[in-house]
Amino acid sequence: MAMGISTGGRRGRRGSRRAPMAEINVTPLVDVMLVLLIIFMVTAPLLTSAVPVDLPDSRASAMDQEPDQITLSIRADGSIYIDNDPVALGTLADRLAAMPIDASGKPPLVTLRADKALDYGLVMAVMGELNHAGFNAISLVTNSSVSAP
Repeated sequence: MAMGISTGGRRGRRGSRRAPMAEINVTPLVDVMLVLLIIFMVTAPLLTSAVPVDLPDSRASAMDQEPDQITLSIRADGSIYIDNDPVALGTLADRLAAMPIDASGKPPLVTLRADKALDYGLVMAVMGELNHAGFNAISLVTNSSVSAP
């Protein structure tokens, strides 16, 4: 780096002027951003739901997720989960009645994740409990597939 040399015999602030440094090293910034991108790409699918369910295949397009939605999961053994909390079948109606309602008076959107090996009657019984509790907006979750049955 070159230093300015005063040539008029003057000393002090006015005599020695330095050129401003116009370089910024962006390599560490890019490295950190790429690491953060990889971390978010790996963890984002894990944040959706922790209950393992073998979903059926469908060619339906994906819908947007809402921040205040409730995820109801039914595993292959018939166990039911609200978000990640297990629920006994007899207490499902009570748990649904205790769900909070937003300021407009509408209940939150419910996404239903049911295992593809389940009996159709159990899924319909859970959907009937949802409807009885006032949850009329129910989204069924599937895997996206190019060739669905």
